[in-house]
Amino acid sequence: MVSADQRGTVSSGKASPSGKSAMDKSETGKLGEADRDSEQTMGKSDKRIRPPGSKSVGWALVQAARLHRSRVGDRLAALDLFAGQEQVVQALAVAGTMTMGDLAATLRVRPPTASKTISRLAALGFVERRAEAGDGRVVRVRLTDTGLAKAEAIERIWDDVEAEMLDGFDGKERRRLRKLLRKAARNLADVSGVTGHEVDGDSDIELDDDEPDALVVPIQADRLD
Repeated sequence: MVSADQRGTVSSGKASPSGKSAMDKSETGKLGEADRDSEQTMGKSDKRIRPPGSKSVGWALVQAARLHRSRVGDRLAALDLFAGQEQVVQALAVAGTMTMGDLAATLRVRPPTASKTISRLAALGFVERRAEAGDGRVVRVRLTDTGLAKAEAIERIWDDVEAEMLDGFDGKERRRLRKLLRKAARNLADVSGVTGHEVDGDSDIELDDDEPDALVVPIQADRLD
């Protein structure tokens, strides 16, 4: 015969001395099913996740660009420059004098980015800014004598790092790589709405690999620091 206390224990769902109640067993079963479902879902997700860089051109490109930027940056530190700033110096060394708009278009960055970098280089005495004669709203930028000397040193650094990066590449492979990277950059610039001047060699992108093309001013992302 079941006492009143025992009936209360069973009806309340509390475990009896002999084991778990029916409610506890039900909850345990539900938790077990949830764990199994979670494990199956994770297993399916894991199979869909591709190891980084396994077949990704972008991953390989980012890794190469990061390592190149780091290597160049280490060398530029001796010139009181940060990686990215040298692109402005290189562009000005080739053009002589440029408006801020032309500089931004050449490097395929937004005008505020170019302006910020020019301000930093001007503070170092590497560049100077002058208002356009007859139109004070247009500002032209050019290298100072100190900046020109830096440009020559930068060219040597880029040549050295490029030789390290392309060690083992033959001439045809180098030309092909340049053309493919320019084409990739042009595609991204188009979809991003980043306008820019045609760079020397852009028109040769579709030419045969055996045709030599000119070296160009390197183009990186919208960050010059």
